[in-house]
Amino acid sequence: MATPQTPYEVLGVKPSASTEEIRQAYRKLAKQYHPDLNPGKPEAEARFKAVSAAYDLLSDPDKRARYDRGEIDESGAERPPRGYYRNRAEGAGGWKYQPEDEMDLGDLEDLFAAFGSAGRRRRGAGEGFRARGADRHFTLTIDFATAATGGKQRLSLAADEWLDVTIPAGIEDSQVLRLRGKGGPGFGGGQAGDALIEVKVAPHPLFRREGDNILLELPVSLAEAVLGARVAVPTVTGPVTMTIPKGSDAGRQLRLRGKGVQKTGSPGDQIVTLKVLIGHPSDPGLSEFLEKWAQQHPFDPRQGMRSA
Repeated sequence: MATPQTPYEVLGVKPSASTEEIRQAYRKLAKQYHPDLNPGKPEAEARFKAVSAAYDLLSDPDKRARYDRGEIDESGAERPPRGYYRNRAEGAGGWKYQPEDEMDLGDLEDLFAAFGSAGRRRRGAGEGFRARGADRHFTLTIDFATAATGGKQRLSLAADEWLDVTIPAGIEDSQVLRLRGKGGPGFGGGQAGDALIEVKVAPHPLFRREGDNILLELPVSLAEAVLGARVAVPTVTGPVTMTIPKGSDAGRQLRLRGKGVQKTGSPGDQIVTLKVLIGHPSDPGLSEFLEKWAQQHPFDPRQGMRSA
């Protein structure tokens, strides 16, 4: 079995890389492998998820330090400390066993037997000692579109243990999902603990979220802005065709209703801000045309600033 890459190897940076170097590496790879820019390429989607997970871990100073110390693995899950098995056990109150707290298994069984005997004397025969299992804590990184539209994502709990997590549409960064009964096993028939999953939403190279709305800056040509056009626009649910009205200025905002965060019954909108690009500024034909046009159509866009 191949050895999994470290988060540093996934991003192509050294373990000594600065926060800015890690951010730049992530932005470059996120653009290269983003599913919206690689439709129909599952290998690119898998690579994007790996890059996002690596950035989530290394961009958090605390998580990065814990990973470097070997306390958590590449997915952000706790690593069992070296030493005794009980070092990784956690009690219902969050207390963890330490090496000096080791107890011989026989002693532990005698202890539970004593509790059981006392319990039977007080409550009647047949009732033994029970304890709820410990909660388990995990971190799951999802992409922006999954957070906006919902879906399922597989979470690695241990080396050969997986869990398919249902992501509700509209989940926000750092929100915690509780999966009841998916934590540590109970003792003596007690109920299992819960899995507490902190969801991290990877940033998107094109979209930003504002409440339930999604913001997008859309580059358009000078001709499209002046003459109007119908252009393809990416959304979290797939590309749609949008009409750009004639005479649209840079910065004009257009609304795509229902194309924002896909909350059941009340989806948000996508707000598209136009960014006019002139294309080739050295184009002699364009320069000649504008020189003649400007002489015949004088216009001062800053007139209101001077009179204020």
